Amino acid sequence: MRKVLFISHPNVVISKDVPVPQWPLSSLGRERMRAALGQPWTSKISSLYCSTEQKAIDGAEILACHLSLPFTPIHELGENDRSATGFLPPEEFEQMADQFFARPEESVRGWETALAAQQRIVAAVNALVQADTCAGTIAIVSHGAVGTLLYCHLSGQPIDRRWDQPPNGGGNVYSFQLNPTRVFSWWRPIDEGNA
Repeated sequence: MRKVLFISHPNVVISKDVPVPQWPLSSLGRERMRAALGQPWTSKISSLYCSTEQKAIDGAEILACHLSLPFTPIHELGENDRSATGFLPPEEFEQMADQFFARPEESVRGWETALAAQQRIVAAVNALVQADTCAGTIAIVSHGAVGTLLYCHLSGQPIDRRWDQPPNGGGNVYSFQLNPTRVFSWWRPIDEGNA
C-alpha cells in the first residue's frame, strides 16, 4: 500500500489584523520548509495536496517547486472552523484548543466540534488517496490540529490533545498507509531526519 506523509505547516506570521486562513509562513517557516527539502522522504513524493489556507499553500508551493510537481488545494483539509471567535491571543487560543480536544462532541464558543472536523478530514484523506493515480508517496500539507485528529483516527485512539504535534511552532511530519491502516511514526520535525 502507498505511503502518505502528513506535514503540518511550519511557523507563521500571526496578525490580529489578518484573517487566520490568510496568515502566511514566516521567514523562519519558509527556511524550515526549505530545510525539509534535503530530507530523504522528500524525494519520494509523487503527488501533493494541501489545505486552502495560505500557510499550507505556502508550504506546498515550496515542495512543489523543488519537486517540479503540481499541488491540489482541498478545502476539507483546512483547520477546524474557528470563525466564531476569530483571532485569539496565544494564551487564550491554547486554552480553547485544550477544550476543543477535551470535549470533542461539543462546540466550544461556536467552533466546529473536534468530532465533526475529524470526520471531514478522514473523509477527505480517504477520497484523495483513493483517487490519486501516482505511483510514489502522497504528501499532504495542512495544519497541526488536522494532523492530530487524523492521527487519532488512524491509530485507533480517542481524540486527545496528547497526540498533538510538539510545541515547536509547527513544521512536523508523520507517515501512514491506508488499507490496511498503519501509522509508521508519530510527529517528527520536518527539518530533522526521516518520517
